[in-house]
Amino acid sequence: MKVTRIAYSTALNRGKYAELVEQARRLGRVRSEVWQRYGSVVGVGSGLTDRRVRDRWLADGTHERFGVLANAWKETVRDTMADIGASMAAATAQVRRAIGRRTSDPTERKRMLTALRANRWAVDPFLARQMRKHWKRGRNRTHDQIVVRADQYNVAADARGNLWLAIPGLQRRRLIRIPLSTIVAPTGTLRLILRAGRVEVHYQTDASQLRSSQRPCGGRTIGVDKGYTEALTDSDGDQHGRFLGEILSSESDRLKERNRRRAQLRSIANNAASRGDQTKAHRIRCNNLGTVKRDRQAARHRARVRTEIFTAVHRVVDKAATVIAEDLTKRFAGRKTFGKNVNRRLAAWTKGVTAEALTNVSERRGSALVHVNAAYTSQACHRCGSLRRRSGDRLYCSPCGVVWQADVNAAINILQRAVDPDIALHTPHYRVKQILQDRTDRHRTRLPVQDSSPATTERRAKHPNCSATSNSRKQVDR
Repeated sequence: MKVTRIAYSTALNRGKYAELVEQARRLGRVRSEVWQRYGSVVGVGSGLTDRRVRDRWLADGTHERFGVLANAWKETVRDTMADIGASMAAATAQVRRAIGRRTSDPTERKRMLTALRANRWAVDPFLARQMRKHWKRGRNRTHDQIVVRADQYNVAADARGNLWLAIPGLQRRRLIRIPLSTIVAPTGTLRLILRAGRVEVHYQTDASQLRSSQRPCGGRTIGVDKGYTEALTDSDGDQHGRFLGEILSSESDRLKERNRRRAQLRSIANNAASRGDQTKAHRIRCNNLGTVKRDRQAARHRARVRTEIFTAVHRVVDKAATVIAEDLTKRFAGRKTFGKNVNRRLAAWTKGVTAEALTNVSERRGSALVHVNAAYTSQACHRCGSLRRRSGDRLYCSPCGVVWQADVNAAINILQRAVDPDIALHTPHYRVKQILQDRTDRHRTRLPVQDSSPATTERRAKHPNCSATSNSRKQVDR
């Protein structure tokens, strides 16, 4: 598996950064030219590839007005044509659904799908209308990136062991040397992104060659539950990433106050402009409503969140060969209202980063990640299986007479879902609720299990929620 890694520049000279900014600006004009000429129906109809575009521009002299070296604008053309192809592929997926809704005739459906796949949709009225509907004409807004081919740069270490990346500049045979804050040399094609006076070097590498791949995983099966105050809680009762909630809450509160003050300044600038005082309005917008510092703080916050979450996942994998978790990539319909402050803080909760960390770390370290249906795992008691009331981080179970820690209880339920024969990954939540209620009612009334086959009976006997002969259940029934 290929993963993307980012190396950052450190103590970069202002003159070098200014030259990189100028090169990225000129390459942005190349991107705009490609999108203008070939990011529409005309470009698709001509069937041009990045190589044909390159050869055409070399023949008619278009490349001469860019003011950059040949390899730089050629790689930019290739990257931009790939972006156009990706945007068109996303629109094609929507058109395929429209074809399925339009006709049920297999022959007609095959004809339209073949024309769509071969980019001959411009001659079909229906396909052309659908593609124009879902594929909007693109516009380039990228003026801060430089793509460097793998054979156009070199990485060397100085006497202190620091790495220096040398890439071509605007002039032939003149390299720009960038000091890096890493000891791992970038490989393959590089994408340089210029942000707030710093250069980000994005590159791909094989996950099996990463340092953490040599770090073994544990040997147990652990269930984990996501959280806000902590990143993960496992079925052993251990909490990992305990500072996540503090980081998210403090950043959310800071953004609230900062945006309130920016809104006041923006209102003052607008009022000054409406009175005709353009000098004051311009001064406020330039000095008080900039985005450089804001973007730098946001990037620092994202790095802290990722570090906290990835560290938590590594601690889980340290003792787990199999990690049972909820599918965090799903989208949930509906949203509870807890108040403005709580909703604002929960909106900053990054479950996508947690899903990425679970997937990448598990694969790199050799552990298995199993997704289960997590419906009602936070509301069901893991001992008796009944649905109970949760208040904050506590779950009150009257039949058991116990107050459980809600996240630990949910992690144990997630672990048990991996061997639950009745609740699959895609079982609807209302069906899960009915199954849990039926189990509770059956145990309370001492009714026999409907499926009494020996294999099912043995499988259910191993499951704590389905065992009707345990001493704890007898005490609850009494």
